[in-house]
Amino acid sequence: MKTSAPLLALTFAAVLPASAAVDFEKDVRPVLEFNCVRCHNPKGTEFEKGDTDLNLTTHETSTESKSTIVPGDAGKSKLYTTTVLADDAKKLMPPKNKATGALERITKEESEILKNWINEGAKWPDGVALVARKKEVVGGNEMALVTQAFARITEMTKEKTAAEMKAYSVEIPGTDVTFEMLPIPGGKFKMGSPESEKGRKPDEGPQHEVEIAPFWMEKCEATWGEFELFMYPNEEKKARETKKLPAMLNALTDAITHPTSPYVEMSFGMGKDGFPAISMTQHAANKYCQWLSAKTGHFYRLPTEAEWEYAARAGTTTAYFWGDDPAPMGDYCWWGKNSDFKYQKVGKKKPNPWGLHDILGNVTEWTLDQYDPAYYANSPAANPWSKATKPYPHSARGGSWDDDDATRLRAAARRASDKSWKIQDPQLPKSIWYHTDAQFLGFRVVRPLKTPSAEEMNACWNSGVEKDNPLLKKAE
Repeated sequence: MKTSAPLLALTFAAVLPASAAVDFEKDVRPVLEFNCVRCHNPKGTEFEKGDTDLNLTTHETSTESKSTIVPGDAGKSKLYTTTVLADDAKKLMPPKNKATGALERITKEESEILKNWINEGAKWPDGVALVARKKEVVGGNEMALVTQAFARITEMTKEKTAAEMKAYSVEIPGTDVTFEMLPIPGGKFKMGSPESEKGRKPDEGPQHEVEIAPFWMEKCEATWGEFELFMYPNEEKKARETKKLPAMLNALTDAITHPTSPYVEMSFGMGKDGFPAISMTQHAANKYCQWLSAKTGHFYRLPTEAEWEYAARAGTTTAYFWGDDPAPMGDYCWWGKNSDFKYQKVGKKKPNPWGLHDILGNVTEWTLDQYDPAYYANSPAANPWSKATKPYPHSARGGSWDDDDATRLRAAARRASDKSWKIQDPQLPKSIWYHTDAQFLGFRVVRPLKTPSAEEMNACWNSGVEKDNPLLKKAE
């Protein structure tokens, strides 16, 4: 047996035309290493008769492997046929986890990779030795998914310095849906409001200086066109059928937890084409960011409160980015005095000095922070983030179409989420995905210049505090 090769980072290959060979290194190897090798590698273990060493490189001549891999005939190859058995089949591979009793079966896309590879001759490159990759468990296989997304993001991210940051447009892979990201320069600003500001609340102080690292921010609020790709995964799968996405990419994004189907029409008759997505929980927005990051190969998350206010102010120090007088509000914002009692299409009002549309008004926007009315007194001086520790309250910013008090749209104004935002939800326990009574609530994404670690990504996407009922498990 050859010595094991170094563990390779998971990469994503483009799906090849039917006439081309499946790429062993990029397509097949990850499937085997994540799902098979931890059991089918006898080094240092006792093997039962008929078991298979997947690290043998001469499968055609190995007695143990003859029925496991039959080059050219996946239908006679146990490596494929055992992966498509029913859930209760005794010979289903991978088998149930002995410790938890949970199924760990591979995805349909992964089994198709094995099938195509075998039918094309099961070509095994010289010198390849498989290394088992452990699927860590955080709320299911969450950390394994995050690790795979991290590998894709670090491979695809090119910008290293602030000088390289440019505005860019994203077409979500497998769709025709696009959104725009604008560079936000790093710098310092005074967060909160002075005691003299009209409409000021106690939770806006003490005003304090904060330093913010550079990041990109979505030009407009996330629309239904973007969010429903995540909200309705079966429709997204149909849309991408002709796009020829990498099989492993589809497997990764499909494995990320998606929302349950809503029990009401989520636009509430206000419209969807070009309109902001609304009424999602912070958890739903966080999971969308995870899905979007895996899809695009760029790390996206919700903005912290400090990042949001810094971007909304855009270098200004007044109550609103245009000044202290709310009179020009109609030029920049949809709010209770001009919204016709509903949200409006994004990007129709004048932007702030950094080019962000609807940063005040239209829909209130989720941030990443736990809401703490006293947080400013002890806030870190650089890149503060009040991490979530409980399901309520979290911070939302910016005011909305439903607010007819202009002071609620000030850059410093804060809003705390509340259980009443889903009071009419008939489900018990309440949905972790929808705030159906918060029809004023949406979000936009940010992308920091510095790519964080996989552990930090996981913390942004999976706070584990989404359950309303504290007696239930923290992670779904």
